Amino acid sequence: MDRLMLQREALDAEAIRSNLERIRAEVAEACARSGRDPAAVELLAATKYVSRGGMEALAEAGVTLVGENRAQELAAKHRQWGGRFTWDFIGHLQSNKVRQVLPLVRLIHSVESLSVVRELQRRAEKPTDVFLQVNVGEEGGKYGIIPSEVDRFLEEASKFSMVNFTGLMTMPPLAADPNSSRAAFAALRNRAEQLSQAWQGRYLFQHLSMGTSNDYLVAVEEGATIIRLGNVLYGGRESKG
Repeated sequence: MDRLMLQREALDAEAIRSNLERIRAEVAEACARSGRDPAAVELLAATKYVSRGGMEALAEAGVTLVGENRAQELAAKHRQWGGRFTWDFIGHLQSNKVRQVLPLVRLIHSVESLSVVRELQRRAEKPTDVFLQVNVGEEGGKYGIIPSEVDRFLEEASKFSMVNFTGLMTMPPLAADPNSSRAAFAALRNRAEQLSQAWQGRYLFQHLSMGTSNDYLVAVEEGATIIRLGNVLYGGRESKG
């Protein structure tokens, strides 16, 4: 078992509650700086390194939205805690895992292949909201559609009526300074605005899933509607990724 997973066995609900209150206050200040409504920003607890037992502390602390990276862990945690949280999937999704993930989540943040789109079309019982993952930094080895391929991808994806793109997700290049991510976040916001115009009547890219523990306030200032938080919520600062 991962050492972080072991540490999360003993998560402190009161400490998480305190961190949650502080983060909400910081987000409200960031929204005030950028002329936004704090109610437009959702705080998602990333649970990749939270054990199944550790989920109890999140529930006690008042966390309501969680995001899991792995289909198997999502299924296991959902069996035990399904009614206590709203669930999103935020990790890399393989087409052969769509059947397992789809019934359990509100949103999939990480669609970036047509094979997944096809499988969602095949498995969905109703139109399914998803985000397109964009590799804004065009980094080799990182998941996501590079910006120059987004339009071509959506042209193909638009043929599948059960898959509804409602937002974009990104993880910018790793950097120690949170402000180093600002340009990437701004670029994603601008791209979402362009796509909403270009795909008016088909897709509305109104959500931006961006920002992690290291740079969530910059992300909020640049338009994030969902921030994905790990160590900053559980007890420390983390580099993003």
